[in-house]
Amino acid sequence: MRFTLHAFLHSMGRQVDGRTYEQLRSGLLRLERTTLESTGAYYQATRGAHLDGRFTLLTAVAIERRRATDRSQLVLFDNAVAAEPGEARVTLAQAVRENLAARHVITLSAPRYLALASPVARRLYRLVELARADGHVGWRIPLERLKEMLPLVQRYPSHLQRVLQPAHDMLMQTGVLRSATVRQHRREWHVDYVLGTREGGPREADGGVHHEP
Repeated sequence: MRFTLHAFLHSMGRQVDGRTYEQLRSGLLRLERTTLESTGAYYQATRGAHLDGRFTLLTAVAIERRRATDRSQLVLFDNAVAAEPGEARVTLAQAVRENLAARHVITLSAPRYLALASPVARRLYRLVELARADGHVGWRIPLERLKEMLPLVQRYPSHLQRVLQPAHDMLMQTGVLRSATVRQHRREWHVDYVLGTREGGPREADGGVHHEP
């Protein structure tokens, strides 16, 4: 992928200045150096199996500053930004490219995602959209399993509920969830979610409930 830093920041609704340019550069370089480890977790659609091993999200990041001669020409165009620091060339890792090519992906709403001020709410939003991809409108998951997936450090159900409640409120306010209920059945706690609407489209419903194993 090739893009200007200015356009990337603008697409995220971030202020464009020297500080955010540096944050974006640092973020891209950190992603290049970040290694993920999968033990039967990351599914490879083209191989029909889960990956056991390590991989990165980005295999290469190069950020080129515009030459002085190029910058001097920007003033000739009204829609160009004279302070544009350069272009980025980013290469996605093969495992990621394969899943994109196989369309084994989910779509998140950028406005909804960025409107969620809580990191827990953002992580939960991603999990909810994975459940929605199965075509169901309900998702039931053991509280302990949800704790591992988010992940959260709290041990007791009452403490976990206090952490989850603000995230639930945010997701219901944005329409991602219709309801979220924490219940105890015998000795096990679980969370029942009723999914809300997709942004710009009708609610997909088949009456089913997805149970997390």
